[in-house]
Amino acid sequence: MDVPDAECRESLRGRTQRMASWPPEVEWHERDVVVPAFRQWLKAQGWETETETGFVDVVARRCNETIYAEVKGRTKSRPGAGLDTLYGQLLRRMPAEEVGDPNTRFAVVIPTGAEAAALRVPRRVRDVLRIDVYAVSDGGQVEKLAG
Repeated sequence: MDVPDAECRESLRGRTQRMASWPPEVEWHERDVVVPAFRQWLKAQGWETETETGFVDVVARRCNETIYAEVKGRTKSRPGAGLDTLYGQLLRRMPAEEVGDPNTRFAVVIPTGAEAAALRVPRRVRDVLRIDVYAVSDGGQVEKLAG
């Protein structure tokens, strides 16, 4: 497990914005299951995380690496509709100054069962944009999808 050293932690200070509270209209599954499990998984790998930075659901930083993640919980509608919206939000919210930075990655975080819908965006497109897809089970297990 990579844990940030003192120098790395110092470089992260002041680079994060204050977190807001989740509004009541955010689906309970996203707020109470997917986001906490994903953050816990990241923290176990040495990432510092925060939520609701004003433009994405989760930001993780480890030394000079950054992950910007959009999260979708279970919804009443078909998974594809929500994920189309999620990809659109992620694309619109990518910080332009970091899009070309090889130390910056983007993530789509979904509940298990929505993998096929999340992987409809061709792998080549996701690779070019450095978008990774993570699936989170109801039990909190996180898996980075390869497809």
